Amino acid sequence: MGGVFIAFEGGEGSGKSTQTRALKSWFEEQGRTVVLTREPGGTELGRQLRHILLDLESADIALKTEALLFAADRAEHMATVIHPALSRGEVVISDRYVDSFLAYELGGRELSGENILPISRWATDSLTPDLTILLDISPQVGLSRRGALDRMESQAIDFHERVRVTFLDLASQAPERYLVADAEQTSEAISTIIKTRCAVFHDRG
Repeated sequence: MGGVFIAFEGGEGSGKSTQTRALKSWFEEQGRTVVLTREPGGTELGRQLRHILLDLESADIALKTEALLFAADRAEHMATVIHPALSRGEVVISDRYVDSFLAYELGGRELSGENILPISRWATDSLTPDLTILLDISPQVGLSRRGALDRMESQAIDFHERVRVTFLDLASQAPERYLVADAEQTSEAISTIIKTRCAVFHDRG
């Protein structure tokens, strides 16, 4: 069987963790081997970078440094987790991928695409997911679901609004590759929508 790469995207509190676990179990019921991973933090190096990037004590980190650290996490993730699993014909489900990088750095941070886009392509070898699932939620609702906020979650509400707009804009540019789901539905309803869309991958070989 051929490998399948599915990325989950969305703002804070959109339920990505719940839905990635549910989809992993569903694919395993079909007899597939599944790698469930995340960004940042899907590798040992990534876990260290995640701590730096999300720790409130890193509040004053330079924006260019932040972007490069996210890219470094993704490059390591690609080389040691995603590419090897896909080459083995496995299903890779990632909690965040390139769209988060673009939404948070281009949208939230308002950095230049002239710089961010080449870094993103280089870090990922231009690998595009077979399906990107965007769990769309208003920042007010999503953040209300969180407890203690990390460095990114604690940004101003207009930052999170820009992130949401960028996610939706990215999805609108390639609708055939995206599933946009209202994340304010019940988790069961969202899971059903996702499984229906992913049925196409059952017999991929």
